[in-house]
This record gives sequence, C-alpha cells and structure tokens, in this order.
Amino acid sequence: MAGSLKKIILLIETSREFGRELLNGIARYSKLHGPWSFYLEPRGLKSSIPRIKNWNADGIIMRNSIISSDLINLKLPTILCLHESRRLKYLPVVTTDCSVIAKLAGEHLLNRGMKNFAFCGFDNYEWSNERKEYFKSYIQEAGFNVDIYEQGNKNISWDKEQLLLTKWLAKLPKPAGIFACNDDRGQQILEACKAGRINVPEEVSVIGVDNDPIICGFCDPPLTSIALNTDYAGYAIAELLDRLMSGEPMTGQEIKVTATHVVRRQSTDIIFVEDKAVSDALIFIRQNAKNKIRVDDVVEHTCLSRRSLESRFRKIVHRSIQEEIRRIRTDLIAQMLVETALTISEITAMFNFTDVEHISRYFKKEKGMGLREFRKLCRKC
Repeated sequence: MAGSLKKIILLIETSREFGRELLNGIARYSKLHGPWSFYLEPRGLKSSIPRIKNWNADGIIMRNSIISSDLINLKLPTILCLHESRRLKYLPVVTTDCSVIAKLAGEHLLNRGMKNFAFCGFDNYEWSNERKEYFKSYIQEAGFNVDIYEQGNKNISWDKEQLLLTKWLAKLPKPAGIFACNDDRGQQILEACKAGRINVPEEVSVIGVDNDPIICGFCDPPLTSIALNTDYAGYAIAELLDRLMSGEPMTGQEIKVTATHVVRRQSTDIIFVEDKAVSDALIFIRQNAKNKIRVDDVVEHTCLSRRSLESRFRKIVHRSIQEEIRRIRTDLIAQMLVETALTISEITAMFNFTDVEHISRYFKKEKGMGLREFRKLCRKC
C-alpha cells in the first residue's frame, strides 16, 4: 500500500563476510515481507546522523560499538550487532556463540592429531577474548596447554607487529595448531609464517572464523575457517525489527549467531599421528566417507588385528573406530546440506543409505537435529 513503505537504516560494513551475510538475510526478509526501503551506510554512525535525521526512518540495524546520544535521541527501534553494545540493556543485540566456535576449532585441530596449540586474537575486542577463553578451556580439558599471543601495544603498525608475530610463531613447539579469532587474523598469521619461512600446514596449521571466501581464498595456502549462520541471523534480525516497528517494546532481545561447520582448506590439510596403523585408518575413513564402510573395512586396510587397532585407535583418537566413521560421515553430510543444492534424496543416494528415513536417524543421532532442520538453520538461502 502507498505510504506504508518502511524505511530502514543499515549501518553495516560491506567489506567483510559477516556484514555481507547479515545484509543478505535482511534483504531476503524484505523481499518476502516488505518491500522495505533501505539507507545503507557502511562507514558507520557518526557521518550518517545528519542524513538519518532528515530521512524519517522507521528503524535501524547497526554494527557499531559507539552508541551516541544522537542515536538514542532518534528514538527508533534499533538492533545492535556487537557484544560491546550490551551497555544499553534495553536495546536488542546480536551476539555470537563463541563457545560453539571455539569447540569446533578445538575439535578440528585435535582431530588433526595436534598436541601443541595456540591462539592469536585481538586483545581489545571482547568477542576475541571470549573465543580465546573458551578455546583454552576446551583444549585444557583435552589435556593440553595453549600458547597465547599477547598483542601488547594495540596501536602498533602491522609491519612492526608482523615481526613480533613471526618471532612468536618461531618459538611455538611444532607442529602447532593455531586458532585465529577470525579470518583477518588467520591471514596475518599465514603472512607471518611466510616471513619466518615456517611451513604450513607441516609446521603450523591455522583455522579462522567467518569463512570469508575472499580472505580465505586470498591466503596462501587457503585458510580453513569456521562458517557461521549469519544469513539466517540477518533474516531473524529483520523479523525482530519488523515486530519492533509494529509496537513490540525493546527489552534487550537477543539473536545469536552460531557456528555451523568447519570448511576445510589447505592450511590444516594434514594429520599428525605417529602410529602408522592409526594414521592409515584415519586416512582410509576420510577417503571413503561417502561409502558405507564398516570397522572391518578399516581393519583390513591396516596390518593389525581388530582388537589391537581398536585399542590403539581409541588411545590416540579418544573415540572408537565406529564413532569416528559416524563423525566423519555426518560432517560430510552436513557440508553437502549447507554448501550444495543437492536434495535430501540425492544426498541419501550419494552416501549409500537405503532411504531418507535411515539417513535422517543416522544424522540426528550425531548432530541432534534432522537434515531439513539443519539445512534451514545453517544454509545460505
């Protein structure tokens, strides 16, 4: 109807995957339930206030840690996309589930056979420090320690920090698995490895967060990263804003961005297991994950008896052979659900399950949710 077009101010950067995917989800909601009119300002709040005041907007979605009196005085429904924004408790916020992110990073590096671990983040960001603490706790529970890179001077130039980062990397016990707080930091670590002639992934393996295709692909070698359901969160943000603009009060509502899966690339493409039989078993499982392999198939690929292999496998991997087969297969199914347009029936056939009901039970036992629910939650639409 004429006159009912809602005007939305978007103070969200477009240079990073997180911001772009939020915008994708917001745009998808607008197409289904709008249309809305958007004012997109990726440069932030301060330069936008004069234009915003004259635009007669209905709502704001912003990714900015500076909450000024100018913003408050607009008295518009507003959703904020940073941890630091919690200082105004009544404003709805978008947070990131750092515990799930850290757990996926830890699991991935542990599954590479790592025994030496490190974290590199940005000391002045709360979300980075949260990821550090969760990662450290998860790795310590597994029986290992974590070396932490300390930034020191937060205003240091990159050329000077690269020297410090290179020295830190050189001192790490090798091989080392490093969790970078995001893809930007992961890219910097890989550049420092180049400068220090440290081989990746043979001496250092690196995993980041956000799965930004530009940054991850730009890295040499390409960066393994944790994908987030940011598009889904963007849709939920727009849905909440629509309710706020229709009269729902702002009471500190929270929308959580969570990790979905690890996108494996060359920066962690290696397995460190000294026991050759266990290493051969792990490689065989990964190479045949789409097939309906059994424990006996894995045993046959090694020179050990089933009992001996099971014992050595559990001691090193901390799972049974059957548990590892299930984990690898469900991770690969999850990747197909999120990253391809294959139907559930096509995925069922690809993994040699008898029917959709069978694969659904198999997947739900490991992931805690059904195939369609997982795809809806995690996939970009």
